[in-house]
Amino acid sequence: MYDRLGRSYRQARRPDPRIEARVNDALGGASTVVNIGAGTGNYEPGNRRLVAVEPSLTMIAQRAPNAALVVQAAAECLPFSDKTFDAAMALHTVHHWRDPHAGLLEMRRVADSAIAFCGSAAIKFWLTSDYFPAIAKLRRPAVQPEKIASVLGGTSRIEVIPIPRDCVDGFWEAYWARPEAYLDARARAGTSVFRLITPSELRSGLRRLSEDLRSGTWDERYGHLRQLEQYDCGLRMVVARELGASN
Repeated sequence: MYDRLGRSYRQARRPDPRIEARVNDALGGASTVVNIGAGTGNYEPGNRRLVAVEPSLTMIAQRAPNAALVVQAAAECLPFSDKTFDAAMALHTVHHWRDPHAGLLEMRRVADSAIAFCGSAAIKFWLTSDYFPAIAKLRRPAVQPEKIASVLGGTSRIEVIPIPRDCVDGFWEAYWARPEAYLDARARAGTSVFRLITPSELRSGLRRLSEDLRSGTWDERYGHLRQLEQYDCGLRMVVARELGASN
C-alpha cells in the first residue's frame, strides 16, 4: 500500500523528541533491535544495533543514507531465527499488516521484548467523531492495545502516549489543537487514513471542518484544547517483556 501512499511521507513525518524519549525508555537495556514496518526510519535509536524491516520499496528509498540496515520483508514472515533480537518495535504500523495476529506472533518469536504503538477505540477523537466517521470503520479489533498485549504475551503493560500540542510528527492525531493543519494537503500527506476513505468522504469532512473553523463552531466545541500542553488522543504503547513466557 505504501508504494502508492508513501511517496511524500517524509514531508510530513519526522520524530518528535518527546515521543522518541518514550520509545527509548521502553526499549530499556536492549542492545539489538528490529524495527518492523520501519518506513523511513523515524524513532530508530542510533545508540543500538538495529535492523529495519519494511515491505515498501517507496518507503525504503526515502530512508536516510546513514539509516540502519533495512531488509525488504513483511511482518508476518520475518527472515530471522528465534530470539535474534533483544527487542522488537512496531510503531504506527500494526494496523496496516495484512494479518496482525501473525505479525505479532513473529515479533514474539524473534525478540525477547517488544513495543508497539496503536490507537485505542475507547478514546473518541474529535476529528473522527465529527468530521471523518468513515475512518472509525477502519479500526480493526486485532490492533487494539489489549489484544496486542494478549497476543504478545509475557509481562506487558499499556502506556498512554499523550500528544504534545506542538508535535512535529504529522501522524493522524498530531494536530489535535491545530485543526487548521488538517486542511493543508501537505500536512495530510503523512497520514495514510486520509487516502483510505473515498474522495467524497474526504471532501465532505474537509468542507465541514472548514465551515466550522470559519464560523467559530469548532472553537465553541473544542477551543479549550488550544490551551493544553498535551492531550490524550488515544495513542497507546504496548510494552511487553519476557516474550518466551505464556499468558
